[in-house]
Amino acid sequence: MSPNLRKVIFFAILIGLAFVAYTYMIKPANESLIVQKNAMEQKRAKLRELENATITAEDLNKQLVQMKEVIEVFESKLPPKSEIHTVLKNVTVIARKHGLTPKTIRTLPRKTNNGYIEQPLKMELHGNFNAYYAFLLELEKLDRIMKIKKLSLKKQNKQEGIAEATFEVSIFFQDANA
Repeated sequence: MSPNLRKVIFFAILIGLAFVAYTYMIKPANESLIVQKNAMEQKRAKLRELENATITAEDLNKQLVQMKEVIEVFESKLPPKSEIHTVLKNVTVIARKHGLTPKTIRTLPRKTNNGYIEQPLKMELHGNFNAYYAFLLELEKLDRIMKIKKLSLKKQNKQEGIAEATFEVSIFFQDANA
């Protein structure tokens, strides 16, 4: 065999060996590496999602604690149902303190809602307009939740500055059944 032919055969064997090595070793290893990289990237994306979910859950827990505190403050301003006479007495005392004369006080039908009861009262007071203003300001300062609606003032023709006020005040109480 001539030396050139040996070189060509040796070169062909080297090329064949490189082809076989690439086909059966390198190419499968590269494909496996790509699959593993994709799996790793999917796991990292899932980990990022879980980290974001954890942060959101922590924020929700903080918000839940804040909401519980707000509910406690709200409920502390709702007297138990048995204190309705006390609140009514306070409103009457405030009215008389400012020189208003309570003419009528009537209870209207009670409204039950989720966790609280609304007891509307229709009141009619007589007195000076400035006394009404002072009465409303002091009523606003009470620790109880109240709502005044349907307020109407009528001037009396007999005396200057004297008016008649008719309004509904809703007093809110805890619902013992809720």
